[in-house]
Amino acid sequence: VPVPEDAAVGTVVALLSVSDRDSGANGRVRCAVWPAAPFGLVATFEGSYSLVLREALDRERVAEYEVEVRAEDGGAPPLRASRGLRVPVSDVNDN
Repeated sequence: VPVPEDAAVGTVVALLSVSDRDSGANGRVRCAVWPAAPFGLVATFEGSYSLVLREALDRERVAEYEVEVRAEDGGAPPLRASRGLRVPVSDVNDN
C-alpha cells in the first residue's frame, strides 16, 4: 500500500514478524532496517516489529523506497536473514 507523502512521522508502514526456533541467546533475534532513513524499526513485542516513518517524505524527491530488513540471531556464529520491501510514496496535491 502506498504511503502518502504527508504521512506523519511515526506512521506505521508495515508490521513484521521474526522468529528463531533456538532457545536462550541463540534464539534472540536482532533486527535492523537498511538504509535507515527515512524509516526505523520499533519492537512492539517479542518477535514483532513495526516499520515506521522517522522523517517526512517528499514524493517529488523520491517516489519509491527499497528497504531491507535484516535479522540476526544470538548464536555463534550468528545466523542472518534479510527481506526486501518496496515502499511506494503516493502524491498529495501540495501546490
